[in-house]
Amino acid sequence: MITFYSVLALLAAAGVLMLGASARRLRQRRRLAAARAGTGGGMCLALAAIAGAILLNLHTYQRLSYEQPVASLHFVAVGDQHFQAALTTPDARLRLADMRGDEWQLDARVLKWQPLANLFGFDALFRLERLSGRYRDIADENGSPRSAVALGAGEPGLNTFSLARRMPRWAGLVDAEYGSATYLPMADGAAYDITLSQSGLVARPTNDAAREAMRRW
Repeated sequence: MITFYSVLALLAAAGVLMLGASARRLRQRRRLAAARAGTGGGMCLALAAIAGAILLNLHTYQRLSYEQPVASLHFVAVGDQHFQAALTTPDARLRLADMRGDEWQLDARVLKWQPLANLFGFDALFRLERLSGRYRDIADENGSPRSAVALGAGEPGLNTFSLARRMPRWAGLVDAEYGSATYLPMADGAAYDITLSQSGLVARPTNDAAREAMRRW
């Protein structure tokens, strides 16, 4: 990528220098030499513009499709519709939870930026709020034991999410603030990775136990 930037800068510099030379030769009434230099300079600048457009398109795709890690989940069965869950966040914090049900659900509060802000490196912000168990059958959901663990309470220090949520509104960079959730089946030994894209939470199985649970889901 650095080489690409270097070539782009050299093309643009060569184009500007050749156009400058064309202007000098034109003042000297060397019209043919001025035309050659002007044509070469124009071609260099045109190539630089095309290469820049391609680079911008690639950068736009990379920024808007970027996914940041949110958490990893691992489950161990301890009974019928009863699991021990281990949630690990990217900062290596571990949370254990007693989960009831057939499926897990992770909820987060998300702040989404405008696409222009994404291009300048502003990625979606999130705050995990809860991990809960859910039942596949509605009757079980209404009559069986429920389980939920708060994840966002008692955050120490500056709440950067709240700060970022308010200040950029003045510049119109915030697109939306909303709740996002993802859920997949629980199974003995199943492991999942959860990431955040610019549009919300995404969960993926990371081992055979999880993939088999999803196949039967």
